[in-house]
Amino acid sequence: MTADHIHRAIEAVWRMESARVVGALVRMMRDVGLAEELAQDALVAALEHWPRSGIPDNPAAWLMSTARRRAIDRLRRSKRWQQKQAELAFELHNARDDAIAGDDGDQPIDDDVLRLIFIACHPVLSPQAQVALTLRLLGGLATDEIARANLVPEPTIAQRIVRAKRTLANARVPFEVPRGADLAARLSSVLAVVYLIFNEGYSATTGDNWMRPRLCEEALRLGRVLVALAPDQAEVHGLAALMELQASRMHARTSPSGEPILLLDQDLARWDQLLIRRGVAALDRAAALGGAHGPYALQAAIAAFHARAIDAAATDWSGIAAVYDELAAQTGSPVVALNRAVAIAMAQGPAVGLALVDGLGSEPALQRYHLLPSVRGDLLQKLGRVDEAAIEFQRAAALTRNGRERALLLGRAAACAPGM
Repeated sequence: MTADHIHRAIEAVWRMESARVVGALVRMMRDVGLAEELAQDALVAALEHWPRSGIPDNPAAWLMSTARRRAIDRLRRSKRWQQKQAELAFELHNARDDAIAGDDGDQPIDDDVLRLIFIACHPVLSPQAQVALTLRLLGGLATDEIARANLVPEPTIAQRIVRAKRTLANARVPFEVPRGADLAARLSSVLAVVYLIFNEGYSATTGDNWMRPRLCEEALRLGRVLVALAPDQAEVHGLAALMELQASRMHARTSPSGEPILLLDQDLARWDQLLIRRGVAALDRAAALGGAHGPYALQAAIAAFHARAIDAAATDWSGIAAVYDELAAQTGSPVVALNRAVAIAMAQGPAVGLALVDGLGSEPALQRYHLLPSVRGDLLQKLGRVDEAAIEFQRAAALTRNGRERALLLGRAAACAPGM
């Protein structure tokens, strides 16, 4: 095996196992920053040794045992050594169990990963810090990768991560899964962070690409981890269903050269049927757990209506509008109300939809939201009011920060111009 193949293998193992390694080390050291530093030491050791000795039979166990040895060496040099000896005996016993279990891909996911997720998404951190730390600790992404994925300068991301670790240390955040009412509140925050990461990948707010698939992939992976760690939580399955179903469209959402393709113009044959099946199964599981009316499950139900249609014309827009009725009543979100107006326009005609959209014009949250004039322009165009539609598309283009979307909107404005 060439050195290049070994380095790619190390990267793959790290991406899959880093959260377990860091989680185990946080349990030992009670310090997120130190735990990540020790885990990185184990990664460096793998990069040094594996090209010479070959990839071990159980690479995950090799990383874990190497990281634990580094942690023990660090503790031996500290004043905490005496008080930690009994705990470390237990840790080493677990390490032997990990090694005996082998690398058959069938091991249960360590509860340390669940604790790590709750730390990365702790409410003492800002949403931006939660996203950066989640991608670092749970996704195994390097600082430059997170910066590129979020279109933020690398020093900015580095500062966010450093400050987040310092904040967690200063707040003495316990390494535990919250219980009772605290669990529900914190789980909601975890799901929101994961979905925020997915949404930014699915429809990038800035930059020259309409999507950032790497972010979607990481969010999907985190969602699947959460399903394994919290199998009895209905909203976890609801979020998983929503992301699987949305991700099923990704290959159809852009042309070969990267231009956006709107939903009604997409080739449904390019939607990923495996992801659709996974999404529908997760939605059924959420319903079985009594969560069919949770906010993520409702959004997944809307996505499922699209996935079940044989073509765009066969979509059950009345059914989608009914789900949006419930979601709007639950959330009071103006964005949900705008999406509801689109569904009603598709079911009952553009004039009905336009009246609803015009009623949202005074909503403060929508004043700088580019999709409000975009939707209004679409409905005006369908009503034959093309001059007004062109103005709305131009307004939307001025508000969006995504280059691909701006080009799409300007193209639609030009198509509405007289003589076109």
